[in-house]
Amino acid sequence: MAACAELAAFPTLVATASSNAMRNELVGDWILCSFERFYAAFRNLTWLAKTAFETREHPAAVANARMRLGLYDKFIHGLADEILAAYPELAGREDLWGAVEAAYRPQVDGRYEADLAVAYLNSVMRRVRSGAWWPVDYAFGELRRPAARIEDVSIDFPGGWPVNAALVRELLRVGDLSTPFQDIERDAQLIANRLNESFADIADLELVKIEMLRGCFFRNRGAYLVGRLAFRDGRYKPLVIALQNRLQGVIAGAVLLTVPHVHNLFSSTQAAFQVTNLHYHEISAFLFTIMPRRPLGLQYSTIGFHHVSKVAMMTEVTQQLMQTGDTLDTAPGSPGTVAIAFSAPCLAYILKVIRDHPTDGYKWESFAGADAVLDKYRGVHEINRTGSMLDNTIYYNLKLDRGWFHPRLLQELVTAAGNAVRLQGKAVVFKYLVVQRTLMPLNVYLKGAAHDKACRAISNLGHCIKNNAAANIFNRDFDARNYGVTRYLKVYLYDFDAVEALTDVKVRTNTERVDGEEGIPDWYFEPGFVFLPEEMESGLRVEDRELRREFRAAHGDLMTVRYWQDMQAAHRAGQIPGIRTYPDSCYLDNSPSGIIADE
Repeated sequence: MAACAELAAFPTLVATASSNAMRNELVGDWILCSFERFYAAFRNLTWLAKTAFETREHPAAVANARMRLGLYDKFIHGLADEILAAYPELAGREDLWGAVEAAYRPQVDGRYEADLAVAYLNSVMRRVRSGAWWPVDYAFGELRRPAARIEDVSIDFPGGWPVNAALVRELLRVGDLSTPFQDIERDAQLIANRLNESFADIADLELVKIEMLRGCFFRNRGAYLVGRLAFRDGRYKPLVIALQNRLQGVIAGAVLLTVPHVHNLFSSTQAAFQVTNLHYHEISAFLFTIMPRRPLGLQYSTIGFHHVSKVAMMTEVTQQLMQTGDTLDTAPGSPGTVAIAFSAPCLAYILKVIRDHPTDGYKWESFAGADAVLDKYRGVHEINRTGSMLDNTIYYNLKLDRGWFHPRLLQELVTAAGNAVRLQGKAVVFKYLVVQRTLMPLNVYLKGAAHDKACRAISNLGHCIKNNAAANIFNRDFDARNYGVTRYLKVYLYDFDAVEALTDVKVRTNTERVDGEEGIPDWYFEPGFVFLPEEMESGLRVEDRELRREFRAAHGDLMTVRYWQDMQAAHRAGQIPGIRTYPDSCYLDNSPSGIIADE
């Protein structure tokens, strides 16, 4: 692999090679060298998250996380463009790509990260073929991958009730932080007390051991130690310790012991964690044991291995459709004016494509086109989603079995979304396909839910909108149809065609105008999007007056100019608004007012 030191020489070597056979081998080496550099940069940015936490450099943590998220595409796009320029025949000849793959695969077979390296190869192929409807498999094929040593992945601590502070003190050290704890004895005792209060008196919960993942999970301002309580009957319960770094040292601010709280923390609606333990297969499997309702594919995405996640997710989709015989059909809820959403009863995912033209119910004056909407979905994937926006995975040049589609849906796809869908024999080929976690549309939920639950959901809609604002995200369309609700009554934005940067929005008001006053308000002629906060309530399109009253009582500040302009000012000043990611009950001292924002 000495040739990797001369990566810049590959374009000339490929262009001047005496035969295609030589070019194919050179391109295989070229892609592998690029992958090596990508993965080295990825690892470096991961460990920089640890440094940023230890030094309390919160803006650096956010910037590095954003850089890591965009790193893959940055490498892939530049590499593919150079390969295409040096070897243009690759764009149209599948036999040449087959030879490149044959030269590449033996060099990565047997590595731990072999699947990631193959995903890298496939991404380069997909990018080179981006101008053609030429599907590339989202699969790894047969690969040998060595299993990680369990002692490199996690550490076991002896179980038994009651848990004592001395044992917890050792748990707190698995993150290997260079910054000392402010008072590790106090934190250890508080955590031991919480564990014993929560579980020790439950007769059938015999604690066998506590297993902690090595390393630390970093995101924004926060750091987390992740483990599980293992019981004699084979059950697991999560143990996640939330850390903060204050001026006086690190403190354990909270402990999460229930699946809903941990599920929300690790949700794909949040930014990905950066984990100082690169055994991503074992970590994802570990996370699955404490969040079993969350598909395994999304566990990979949680820790930033999005391209391994893409393969795992599509494997789940295809296997479930084949095993159940279910048919893909239009998703429940109101039909989208911009996107066509579809799914099947067996799937945990919603699939989407963008219409060539919006339907008659479209609310805005102009439609920028499918590519512009797709750019918004990509943009949401690349930001901190603050626990209030669904992540989305976008597949390119994907082929699915034609027999999996209901004829009615298939007809709509090919006639209304020709930019994205074509039929090729027994296959349906997608130029792109957006995949998201399935949620119940909020408007559907509110119509059928018990009143107390509907009130909680409508209140959580306000929290969702506020968290979006903290990420500099503004949704022009507050219609409840654009939001979804989980079994835990958390509310998330999942339609992004009307998303804008909050700092680009003109916040104005008509409240100062006198009824009957003639003339057009000054803001009417301003360029860009103008938002009148006092009109938000009607924009929700919630028919139930009591629910609207509940929203207004809980979030009346959202209907004021001051709230939005203050948030804009914070973003323009470069401030990083803190996000609350778990409830008050998780805090160790039960006084969250004294705690810095979680993240």
